[in-house]
Amino acid sequence: MSTTRQKPPILYFAYGANMNGDQIAARCRTKPKVVAVAKLPDYAIAFFGHSERWDGGEETAIVQPGETLWGVIYEVSLSSLDHLDAWQGAKLDGSGPYFHSPAEAVGADGTTYPVLLYRKDILGETRMPSTEYLEHIVCGAEEHGLPAEYVRKLRSIAAKKAGYAVPKPDDAEKVLRSMVSCVC
Repeated sequence: MSTTRQKPPILYFAYGANMNGDQIAARCRTKPKVVAVAKLPDYAIAFFGHSERWDGGEETAIVQPGETLWGVIYEVSLSSLDHLDAWQGAKLDGSGPYFHSPAEAVGADGTTYPVLLYRKDILGETRMPSTEYLEHIVCGAEEHGLPAEYVRKLRSIAAKKAGYAVPKPDDAEKVLRSMVSCVC
């Protein structure tokens, strides 16, 4: 009798725009299951580089002793993770703008979860996000009931008005949407 080993689920910690339910559903082959609202102690959200899609800095998690980064833990399949990698530009050879970073997140109830998150590889100077991008992140935080104090902290981040209509679809989005039909 042969037995099939079931692979453990991948727990993805979303702390930025992917907290937004519509966005994460559009980027996965299936709508990921929300496991918990959780925090990463000694991390913070910061913005670097430039997002053509949102006309401002892109979010990343940075190590910041004494700070707390809140987010949402999703259970994702391997194929969904591949799809998210394509969206984030995370490549196995390390040449993409984001990389997989393992961490331990703590749920609101105190449960510890081994998670994977995306972090930017090259930071450079901090850049302001667009107000539209920051609002998109805040909407995801509110959608999942992140602590009110943390949402206020997100809202207090310095931002600038986008110089053009955002979000701007990019070539990767067009290609990925043509390859995948998402269940939303």
